Amino acid sequence: MAEYRKSTAEHLGADVTAEAGAVPSGDASVLDTVAGRGPALAVLAHPDDESFGLGAVLAALTTAGADVRVVCLTYGEASTLGAVADLATVRRAELTAAAERLGISAIVLHAFPDGHLGEIAPAAVDEVVQNDLGDAATLVVFEPGGVTGHPDHQAATAAAHRVADRYQLAVLEWGVAPTVAAQLNAEYGTTFVALDGDGTADIAVDRAVQRAAINCHESQARDNPVLARRLELQGTVERIRLHPPPRSTHTMP
Repeated sequence: MAEYRKSTAEHLGADVTAEAGAVPSGDASVLDTVAGRGPALAVLAHPDDESFGLGAVLAALTTAGADVRVVCLTYGEASTLGAVADLATVRRAELTAAAERLGISAIVLHAFPDGHLGEIAPAAVDEVVQNDLGDAATLVVFEPGGVTGHPDHQAATAAAHRVADRYQLAVLEWGVAPTVAAQLNAEYGTTFVALDGDGTADIAVDRAVQRAAINCHESQARDNPVLARRLELQGTVERIRLHPPPRSTHTMP
């Protein structure tokens, strides 16, 4: 069910202009804290989530010295972008190439059905995440609303939070600011969910490596105006929230 890939870092691409008026309220100490805890495992629904969404954050973590790994729960075979008969194979190759750009040390790809992850028994999803934990100290995820409201994103994040609670792991959430979500929803009729409230921090990022990784997902990035506009609105700022490991209230299995 799972496929394992090793990858090495390569830094390519170009930066973008910062969002007008955006002033980072956080700093690199959040990412340094995560890197200092030990390996970080990104738990995601689709190939390209690691680049289109988390790309700048994962690249910043590797720059901070973190060993970053990815578990992807579907092959993304149901995408309507770049639809071809062997899209799952195409997207697997794109993910492998993008992971190399981001400096991700390993990926594990699972074959849960794309578009139906939320219909899978939570225990089944939790089991594969648990099996892929290794020595991870932090799980990196989309915010609970799935950023775009996608049920697959929500299911992946929910599984990561359940596993993190069970194993007393930290969770680093990524999302978009309310102004970005509102602007995208107004312009494109999308369903972006904002990350806001206690614990959120805006950090400055370099998008060069992220853009190189995005370019590896040619099937999905070629005709994706929402992605281009989101990056334009975000500029060189990303929004994150770090949940420290919960206090132990039960014995791990």
